[in-house]
Order: sequence, then C-alpha cells, then structure tokens
Amino acid sequence: MGARIIYKIVHEEEWRAAEALGRFEGSAVDVKDGFIHFSTADQAPETAAKHFTGAADLLLVAVDASALDLKWEVSRGGALFPHLYGDLPLTAVRSVDPLPLCASGEHRFPAMD
Repeated sequence: MGARIIYKIVHEEEWRAAEALGRFEGSAVDVKDGFIHFSTADQAPETAAKHFTGAADLLLVAVDASALDLKWEVSRGGALFPHLYGDLPLTAVRSVDPLPLCASGEHRFPAMD
C-alpha cells in the first residue's frame, strides 16, 4: 500500500522485553491472532481509542514498512491494515516514543509521517 512508516502501539513492558530479546514477537493479542497488528498514521489514533483506552504505559513504535513483508488486510470499517506474519526485527524500527494520556483521557500522539 502507500504508507512508508507504520505504527505499533505497545505497552512499555512488552517493548522492553522485545528490546532484551532482540525482536518483537507480538503482544498477547497479536500472538492469539497469528500476526502483529500495525496501523498507519491515520489509523493509529482510532486504534488507541478502541483498544487502549485509559492505558498510561504505552509506546508508539514507528516502523519502516518497506523493511517488512506485510499483508494489507481488511479490518475495522473495511479499511486495509498492515499485518506482519512473523516477528518484527528491531532493525526495522525507526523510533519509539511515549504515548501519554491527556487530561481528557485521549492519547497524545507525537508527529507522525
């Protein structure tokens, strides 16, 4: 598809474990579904609101989509979402930023590509 950078919203503890392991094998939901869920910049805020409401320990991981063998599959609302069937190599990661909660309870996103 068109996104050069895709995003993974992840709990900080899960990400720190991935850093220690040298790869991200996915969250519990990813493992259950058989693939790692990603979002584009446009999709990420809705993903946070739908699946991570109130979570204060989140990170936003920016990933180079061209470094991965992604499958773009229909998901929420008929939109195509990037899925990775396998582990995420940390070499594909471009940045990791905190995803704090605002006073309104929504997550405050950094600038995204």
